[in-house]
Amino acid sequence: MSQVPQIGWFCSLVAATLAVGVMGQPPSPSNWFWETPPSWDGTPPQPEVPSYANGQLSPANYNKPNRIFICDDDWGKTCVAQCPDLCPKSCEMSCSYCETSCRCANYPGTSCGDPSFTGGDGVTFYFHGRKDQDFCIVSDADLHINARFIGNHNPVNERTFTWIQSLGVSFGDHRLFVGARRAIEWDEEEDHIEITFDGEPINIDTSNNARWVSRTLAGLSVKRTDAVNSVKVDLAGVFSISASAVPITDEDSKIHSYGKTMKDSLVHLDLRFKFHSLTDVVDGVLGQTYRLDYVNKMNVTAKMPIMGGAPKYLSSGLFSTDCAVSKFHRSGGANHVRALAA
Repeated sequence: MSQVPQIGWFCSLVAATLAVGVMGQPPSPSNWFWETPPSWDGTPPQPEVPSYANGQLSPANYNKPNRIFICDDDWGKTCVAQCPDLCPKSCEMSCSYCETSCRCANYPGTSCGDPSFTGGDGVTFYFHGRKDQDFCIVSDADLHINARFIGNHNPVNERTFTWIQSLGVSFGDHRLFVGARRAIEWDEEEDHIEITFDGEPINIDTSNNARWVSRTLAGLSVKRTDAVNSVKVDLAGVFSISASAVPITDEDSKIHSYGKTMKDSLVHLDLRFKFHSLTDVVDGVLGQTYRLDYVNKMNVTAKMPIMGGAPKYLSSGLFSTDCAVSKFHRSGGANHVRALAA
């Protein structure tokens, strides 16, 4: 979690507070950001640590319109970082590492939008699933992840578009839920992320890098990567899941003909997965692409390959492990998960 800024740069804090106040945003000592850089009366806050964007050294440039973050790293040093040009308004920020990253760059393990996945083999593809149904996207001996799809039918083009609304993660005897809360009208200042662990809600302070640590399962933690709507869930030695709740905007709907109405902003999850202990039998929409013997049967020459076979990935519920390709063994996986997380 960000620490309170040091007295030594109090003057810079005053300038930042005034600038944020002019823009109508309440100042927060742990995380300031702007949709566009403010006009500074004095010298902008000076970074005390180098900043990175998508893994590359990238000092903040106040002449660019990209979103800017100012916070403290884990040692209380000032971090000033900026969204990469690839995603100038919608990046994630880690104050601990003073690094921004694009949520939907085509990294292995990414799932974004209507939903496109980038597999462990680096190939990006669509899997449309079905509206209001659950599909296993990862199924291994000790880990099973289902995704619930929401959808919207556009009568003009007779298409139903789908997005991932929530995840049901099973490991050992535990159940983790990560979901995007429905909203008729999107409010970017409101938190739309919902998380529960074994049925109990996880409540985290709304500040960048605020962190929750499980008292019942060693190695399980949840950290905010933005003040609201973005989190990272870690189970040491098993997985890391970055999730951001995002809406479909009117502009998105116009460009892609989604048929969005005023009744629903179609809030969904953009996701990034990292896996640390998958076996050679892992399956599921995304999981199979991590196998060493995986053979891609999609038309990779298409502009965007589409993975079919939806029925074999269909699950009867968000925490059900009964999809046709399921590899999960709840009792056998419990000890393995505890060992990895220890």
